[in-house]
Amino acid sequence: MRLLLAAIVATNFISESHAQSLPGGFVYLRDIDPSIIQDIRYATSNNFVGRPLAGYGADECVVKREVGLRLKAVQQELAAQSLSLKMFDCYRPARASLDMVKWSQSGRETAAERHYNPKIPKTELFRLGYIASRSQHSTGAALDLTLVDLKAHNSGKYDPSKAYADCTAPVEARLPEGSVDMGTGYDCTDTKGHTAASSINPDQRAWRKRLVAAMAKQGFVNYSKEWWHFSLPGAGGAAYDFPIPPRRN
Repeated sequence: MRLLLAAIVATNFISESHAQSLPGGFVYLRDIDPSIIQDIRYATSNNFVGRPLAGYGADECVVKREVGLRLKAVQQELAAQSLSLKMFDCYRPARASLDMVKWSQSGRETAAERHYNPKIPKTELFRLGYIASRSQHSTGAALDLTLVDLKAHNSGKYDPSKAYADCTAPVEARLPEGSVDMGTGYDCTDTKGHTAASSINPDQRAWRKRLVAAMAKQGFVNYSKEWWHFSLPGAGGAAYDFPIPPRRN
């Protein structure tokens, strides 16, 4: 694993002196469509690990250009319905996936981590397919996202001092995400987070179907265990490990 990571780093390393440089084919989504809302959670402490993950040097969505253009097309259709995409994760450096592996092997679980993993021990997340040591995200062709109703009140902010309920709780009790109610929070490792879960209400199910349908029109495929995860077949390729650099205006 260490040899593999070293090879990836050597091949795809970006010099700090070229902070905005991205490998060929990668772009900042903000440069393609600045109207798409971004909340890149792994660049913050508001995620299941409780800290920024390795390689997230900026809270920016980076994707392959084709992926970005198709997201723009999705956004244009949604805008006519007073809706917007909201990105939680895009390109993920390979080192971040290895950081998740290290986290899962720490041997302890905190109350904050239980917000995301209410029933499944963290050591089981890889075996059950919720986390991968080699993620499609590292190819630039996989995404985590949700929908925002632009006509609704979306000002709720994460407060690290507040005792939230777990990700399966009613929307008013769990971590705020400023989005429509999909039945669970983002990164919820529970069967209720499966896209076709029968344990959610009709309105939540309708929102999930609406998201899947909008993404499918541009060729994106949903992962059945995570309502928020989509990928674009054929747009990926090799995994990368370059850190996400700040975007210059």
